Amino acid sequence: MSFVSKLFRKKTYSSDDAESSDLTRCLGTFDLVTLGVGSTLGAGAYVLTGSVSRDDSGPAIIISFAIAAACSLLAGLCYAEFGSRVPKAGSAYIYSYVTVGEFWGFVIGWNLILEYIIGVSSVARAWSANLDSLTGGKIGHAMNASMPMHVSGLAPYPDFLSVGIIALITVLLSVGMKLSSVFMTVLTAINVLVLTFGSIAGFTQADTHNWNLNQTEVHDLGGEGIGGFMPFGASKMLEGAASCFYAFVGFDVIACVGEEAKNPSKSIPRAILWTLSICFVAYAVLSCALTLMQPYCLIDSDAPLPAAFKYAGLAWASKPIAVGSMMALSASLLGAAVGMPRIVFSMARDGVIFKFLAQVNESGTPVVATIVSGIFSAMMALIFDLDDLVNMMSIGTLMAYTLVAACVLILRYTRGPDDEEITAEIFDLRPHSDEAGVYERMRRKYGLDLPPTDVSAQRVVYFTVIAVFLMFGLSMLLIFCQSCMSWWGYLIMGILALFIAAACIIVSFHPQTNQHLVFKTPLVPLIPFVSIFVNLYLMLKLPSETWLRFAIWMAVGFLMYFGYGIRNSVQGQMVAGTPNTDYERFENEELPAAHVNIDEKNQIFLIHHSLQHRIIHHSFHCFSPLTSP
Repeated sequence: MSFVSKLFRKKTYSSDDAESSDLTRCLGTFDLVTLGVGSTLGAGAYVLTGSVSRDDSGPAIIISFAIAAACSLLAGLCYAEFGSRVPKAGSAYIYSYVTVGEFWGFVIGWNLILEYIIGVSSVARAWSANLDSLTGGKIGHAMNASMPMHVSGLAPYPDFLSVGIIALITVLLSVGMKLSSVFMTVLTAINVLVLTFGSIAGFTQADTHNWNLNQTEVHDLGGEGIGGFMPFGASKMLEGAASCFYAFVGFDVIACVGEEAKNPSKSIPRAILWTLSICFVAYAVLSCALTLMQPYCLIDSDAPLPAAFKYAGLAWASKPIAVGSMMALSASLLGAAVGMPRIVFSMARDGVIFKFLAQVNESGTPVVATIVSGIFSAMMALIFDLDDLVNMMSIGTLMAYTLVAACVLILRYTRGPDDEEITAEIFDLRPHSDEAGVYERMRRKYGLDLPPTDVSAQRVVYFTVIAVFLMFGLSMLLIFCQSCMSWWGYLIMGILALFIAAACIIVSFHPQTNQHLVFKTPLVPLIPFVSIFVNLYLMLKLPSETWLRFAIWMAVGFLMYFGYGIRNSVQGQMVAGTPNTDYERFENEELPAAHVNIDEKNQIFLIHHSLQHRIIHHSFHCFSPLTSP
């Protein structure tokens, strides 16, 4: 096998493999929803609502959350289809490995490991800081006085509280997923109850005039903007939507535990859609109550809910809010800690990272991956100041979203196992070439009147790649050339948008697979195309320092893959040890006509037809002898 072939070899699953699991299947749809909501509905509700309301959107934060939810739903729909296709542990890593090959699968998996490591570490430090604030800062002052660290890039002092909470979560996950799921359900229930209480209490103090402040009133309060419902304009509201997008990051943990779901093909799509819907409703209702309770220009960007209740004369309500924030951070921490070992386990089982990480204990838990992941997260939380590293989570997540959307697009236009029989039926029903009209002859010429072929699937890949490059260029213009934009810039953007739309339309004319799935992403190729564009745009909005750190992390990953993974890949060893003899067997085997009925002959032809690259027009001429008596 050539070097390039090794990079793009794809993981294959039979229907039996997809449903089998090395882990214990113990999670129902409700368990997956609580896991998704607990992982997603966290700091966004207790912190992000304040900063976006005050600095970007004002009361229009509700619209910002609606736009962010719609963009997240695009990725969620793509994840849902893949969850029904490949219900295995590993989320976007497995999806990419199955669709676009081993190298891209490793890239996404390596990024997801980084995302979860930083996610666990940063949430643990936020949990520690929140607990410190409840004690009036006494813990931080004591640690800073006794064990200061005066090193640039590191934390002011070692955070042993973060290490302690990560250790507890690691032990809990090592015991088993079912117990962790019960604990997550309790934390999520408390969090939702507290947010419900906060929203109801906030609405009792609502003042609709806070949505209609004039510019003079805003300036008298020391704020900025022109007042009204959208005080900073549509542009800043869209910037707020970009920030709100990260409040929905976390639902992909549902796909990470797909191998522990009882009925993954049905429960994963349902859980993802329910999670995004519940989180949007919670964010929208809470933001509405917050901006009605207090003028947007007075909202505290660090602790918006407690400050708003104090402003409204309900200082006592800040205590349950503090409890809710601790529960929310604990649930987010558990959700992030659940996802990372499953990614590590899946990659180790495939041999692209060290295989000892794939060991499973008696309860069906990837215990080695869980412990190692906990150790790395605890080390980072102990000494690193993670403020500058938080954006690293975003780049890994957005890249995963992008590749999942592309994979859904490619697989939808790739020939599936249910397409062979339909092809034979179409041959019998299609009119003779002399009787077909011009449009029909054009469709037949390019194979658009049949189920997908290798040629049509390849064309879809080409147009998708072209569209991605055009989206990259359009995003660059929108982000970096706004200040210097003139008529020619708008003309170029218009041309790029036109070509992207044309690529989407051309792809839509190609035949889609007839493979039966429990859930299919609607409006393909539109939804994957829009999802890819949104993710590319948000990735390019990240600071340059994030891209530099990302490059360093990827360099370490490439050393791992090219030094170990490419030689120890299980898929590579299977390909090398199992020669493909299907074609030779069906080409040379002589079958007695007396023992083969018409259905068996058709089946043999269809397999033979598939092995010869499904050359449709040539195979039509050899179909009749098989069906003749």
